[in-house]
Amino acid sequence: MNLIAIDIGNTNITAGLFLDDTQAGMGKTGGDNLQALAEVLKNYWDRIPASKASKDKIIRDGVIVAASTNPKWTDMVKKIVQEQLGEKVLEVGSGKDVPLPMGLDVDEPRQVGVDRILAAFAAYSVVEDAVIVADFGTAVTIDVVDEKGVFLGGTILPGFEMSAEALNKYTAALPKIGKIKIPEKPFGRNTAEAINNGLYYSAIGALETITRVYSEQLGKWPQTVITGGNMEIIKSGCDFADSFVDGLVVKGIMLAYKKYVGEKS
Repeated sequence: MNLIAIDIGNTNITAGLFLDDTQAGMGKTGGDNLQALAEVLKNYWDRIPASKASKDKIIRDGVIVAASTNPKWTDMVKKIVQEQLGEKVLEVGSGKDVPLPMGLDVDEPRQVGVDRILAAFAAYSVVEDAVIVADFGTAVTIDVVDEKGVFLGGTILPGFEMSAEALNKYTAALPKIGKIKIPEKPFGRNTAEAINNGLYYSAIGALETITRVYSEQLGKWPQTVITGGNMEIIKSGCDFADSFVDGLVVKGIMLAYKKYVGEKS
């Protein structure tokens, strides 16, 4: 199966190219950089083999599938794909072109972000057992899937940038710091370092505590998979985690579409 999977988030848009079910590319752009996004999508589409060609158009043997938590950017992506590639974008989600790939045991299934579900599905598809999935992006989501592959819900925390902005906005003296980095020492020797270290260790501490609580509830210690834009920052501090996977939502989009096609046929 040849497919371009597009994860439309709140900060970035990530596109993955899959040729014969194998990942052949992964590109991330800011949602405000339309030219860069168009170039990534055109490059990927041109790499998909042509099944036939007419006088006016080359017919590619592939599809473009997206999942979004940002409706405004979704419209933008659809417009780029239509105008520059002459193709249609299929969407994953409840009531969308491609249905959700797993069951949800939650109060309001339609309220759960499709990115959370797809990351969880991608992780479960590999582990094939209970799994905890943490996505460190604009927000931090820590979700759990049981051994039968049912999404049970999770927790949502503010991400690094959001937390740093809140400390600056709601205090009189705390500065707005830049990108969070791995602390040189546990204790900050100045205010900026103290904020950096607080946000860094609180994120890791939250993940470790939530993982333990989930495990106690499940009665077993499941594998923990971490993904997201800030994954690399916390990686060295999470020796209790099992896997670190870039672009997990993108992989989930591909797997969800593959499951959908298989069930249809």
